[in-house]
Amino acid sequence: MFHGGLISGNKITKVNLYSTTYFLFYNRLKFLCSTMVRIYGSFLFVLVSFVRSNEIFRPRGVAITKAVLYDASKDFTCFNGALTIPFKYVNDDFCDCLDGSDEPGTAACPNGSFHCVNAGHKSMIVPSSRVNDGICDCCDASDEYAHPDLCGNICDKLGEEARVAAQRRAEIIKAGCELREQLSWKGKKLKEEKKEKIAVLEKDKAEAESLKEEREANKKKAETIEAAALEIYRNAEEAKRKEKDEQNRKQMEQEAFEVFNQLDSDRDEKLQVDELRVRQTFDQNKDGQVSDDELKFFMGGLEEITWADFLESGWQRMKPFFMLEKGIFQPPSTEQKTESQEAHTEGHEGGEDDLGGMTHEEYDDGTADDEDEFESVDEPAENGEHADEEGDDGAAKKAEEESAPKYDEMTQKVIDIANAARSEFESADREVKDLERSLRQLQEGLNKDYGHEEEFAPLDGECFEFTDREYVYKLCPFDRVSQRPRSGGSETTLGLWQKWVGRENPYSAMLYDQGQTCWNGPQRSTHVQVSCGVENVVLSVSEPNRCEYLFHLATPSACWPELPQQHPHDEL
Repeated sequence: MFHGGLISGNKITKVNLYSTTYFLFYNRLKFLCSTMVRIYGSFLFVLVSFVRSNEIFRPRGVAITKAVLYDASKDFTCFNGALTIPFKYVNDDFCDCLDGSDEPGTAACPNGSFHCVNAGHKSMIVPSSRVNDGICDCCDASDEYAHPDLCGNICDKLGEEARVAAQRRAEIIKAGCELREQLSWKGKKLKEEKKEKIAVLEKDKAEAESLKEEREANKKKAETIEAAALEIYRNAEEAKRKEKDEQNRKQMEQEAFEVFNQLDSDRDEKLQVDELRVRQTFDQNKDGQVSDDELKFFMGGLEEITWADFLESGWQRMKPFFMLEKGIFQPPSTEQKTESQEAHTEGHEGGEDDLGGMTHEEYDDGTADDEDEFESVDEPAENGEHADEEGDDGAAKKAEEESAPKYDEMTQKVIDIANAARSEFESADREVKDLERSLRQLQEGLNKDYGHEEEFAPLDGECFEFTDREYVYKLCPFDRVSQRPRSGGSETTLGLWQKWVGRENPYSAMLYDQGQTCWNGPQRSTHVQVSCGVENVVLSVSEPNRCEYLFHLATPSACWPELPQQHPHDEL
């Protein structure tokens, strides 16, 4: 067949040339590939040998960070340095070291610890007492190596769930951080606005204080004039009163003088018992005679009464009976009269010692001019009409006195001016106090700690509620916390804003204390745990201790980018 191919020499020569070239290319490619495989295999062998030669040995239950403490080539020294044992005693299920460091992978030491690698998830440490206790603590089941069929390795599943949760949390933090930046901008703006308001209010306060000082000076001036006017008025009134008292005294003395002269029948300027005994006026019980006891009362226990004695005291005892006789004196009630008689008389039995003496006719005959003594006083009208008119006139007179101006026109004008000055001063004083109160509130708000970048400032003035089966709880950041029954009732204060109390992060917890006192207990107080969230909401409320409450508040103000955590990747 080869020779038959020479029929067409040109074609055969071309085919052979192609075949030879392909064969040479194939052989060279094959040689190159085999050479690369040999080189890669040698490299892989060297790499594996290197890794194996540098593999870090560590006993079961030891973290890679502590592997250097377990060197199999030499004796093991307990971590507390108290004992050195052969390395073969490590993890031999017998506790040699008091600190449990020689048994990291068994339950021999009560105070030991076991490290779970948990490849694919987070490593963890459990007490060594949980090793081979029949309960799976490590997701890779390494703590139950004596029971290989008891637990399965679920680290990949848990790791995936943790990664999903972390991704979800990262999304929440990202959205919350964007909102926090907006809140921070708003908080800074509010702070600047407060500063501007404080500047304006301080200027207004200075003007108000200046006006207050001016009005206070006007008030003092007006009050000085008022005091002088009132002094003049009081002096004038006092003079009028004294003048009136003098007139009344003279009138009373004149009345007393006239009665004294009527009673002094012998004109010796003295009143004796016999001169009073014949006067029916002194017959108190109207039995027709004036008794010794009655005379003793009117005489004041004296044998005779001079004009001076009569004016000083005698007339005061006799005057009511003369008025009663003329019908211009209202006698006391029966009880009062009895008490009065008992106080001034003794030994009255059966009326034997009652007043007696002349009859009304005899008294009238002897004292025809006595009716003129009190002619200035009106006689009572029949059927009590005059008494009614007198009562009406008295009420009208009282109303007229109340409606009449208390002071004269000039004095009243001075008082009105002083009152106006006082009113203007009080108005200016209120204005200053209102400005001071507003300034104080703004300054307190300006001094409040609203976070690193004022991110919590927009929460001030807001309130958030949480409802459970019994109560409606209300949290007003930077103000107060309260609760009220769902069925209705008064609100109870659970605490007033005090300060931030977070530990690692100060802005992770709030304290509200000095709330209402519990019955037979302490004052109520509240801690508020603050966490990142895309909205402001109270997530839960509890009472871990009596009268001590715990709130969980989610807010974008607490959202900050999380720093990447450095984990020892010993599981790899």
